[in-house]
Amino acid sequence: MAESDLSKLRISRDKTVAPTLPRRRRWTRWILIAAGLFVVAALIARNVMAPVEVESTTVSKAYRSQSFALLNATGYVVAQRKAAVASKATGRLEWLGVREGSVVKANEVLARLESHDVVASMEQAAANIKVAQANLEQGEAELNEAERSFNRSRDLLAKNFVSQAAHDTAISRLEKARAAVSGNRAAIAVAQANYRAAQVAVEQTLIRAPFDGVVLTKNANVGDVITPFSSALGSQAAVVTMADMATLEVEADVSESNLGKVKVDQPCEIQLDALPDARFRGRLLRMVPTVDRAKATVMAKVRFAELDPRILPEMSAKVAFLSEEVPESERGARIAALPAAVVERDAKKVVFVIRDGRAVQTAVETGDKVGELIEIRSGVAAGDKLVLRPPEKLRDGARVTVGGR
Repeated sequence: MAESDLSKLRISRDKTVAPTLPRRRRWTRWILIAAGLFVVAALIARNVMAPVEVESTTVSKAYRSQSFALLNATGYVVAQRKAAVASKATGRLEWLGVREGSVVKANEVLARLESHDVVASMEQAAANIKVAQANLEQGEAELNEAERSFNRSRDLLAKNFVSQAAHDTAISRLEKARAAVSGNRAAIAVAQANYRAAQVAVEQTLIRAPFDGVVLTKNANVGDVITPFSSALGSQAAVVTMADMATLEVEADVSESNLGKVKVDQPCEIQLDALPDARFRGRLLRMVPTVDRAKATVMAKVRFAELDPRILPEMSAKVAFLSEEVPESERGARIAALPAAVVERDAKKVVFVIRDGRAVQTAVETGDKVGELIEIRSGVAAGDKLVLRPPEKLRDGARVTVGGR
């Protein structure tokens, strides 16, 4: 019985039995394969969808004059005719009739000092003229009487009715009368001279505009003591500072190494920092015939071809010295960008505009070169950011990061 039970445990060599895997092990294999495929797909998606690192440039406004610029310089707007208006007299400011920005005419009264003392002196001088004139009239009357007495004495002496001594007395009286009249006339001249001096003193209390212009600054107020010598404690010298706005020009420093690029009457273009969207035509008026040793520059004075009321003294300015005058039809602003931002896609010129972190492919129409830029006539606007040197793999709508951000 034991032998028959042990025989059942023998392995049969006649037939090979295929091993069978458990069901659970097969599912594990498929899960691992799926996970591997998922990782591969994620890596591919990451490489495809990752932002492309690019450089950017900005669309800007350009001007045709940039193609003709030989030299650029910086400077300031100044008034060729400018004055600190003061008084030759010393006194307290009684009235001030202008303020900053007031437009004044030549000889217009801007301010007045207290003048009671000089007015009194002028009135006294006028009275002295009247006294001298009255003395002259009296002297002339005495001269007439002396001439009549002399004539009678001369006739009587011819008839021996009077003595020579009496006639000599008549002659002396006539000469004295003539001398008195001359003295009275001289007194009148002196009185008139004194009156004119008093008038000048009164006039010096009136502060007048030396030319047509605009008041730039007000340096004194009513009640201040005005004196020609500003070193006096608590006193003011200039009451106002004014400038002739018709004489505005730009003073720019030109390096002495670049003097060969500029010449008198050369066309220029002026740009003011305060008015960045405006360009003003100008001409090189003159060069100051001396070199600033410290800066190694020569001052160039550029006049405006047309003045604009927005231009004010002391504005910062940039001057472009041009090789030729820009035609009036080409003086307007143009939209332009660096040529490296324009590429060809499907035989069309396009740019990639950066919007919300993506590169948007935009067809454009290009124009002429404007300095180092190229004109873009349609498709973009000033201020747009473009991809500079777009790579071949960049496609419309692709995510981009600028400068590694």
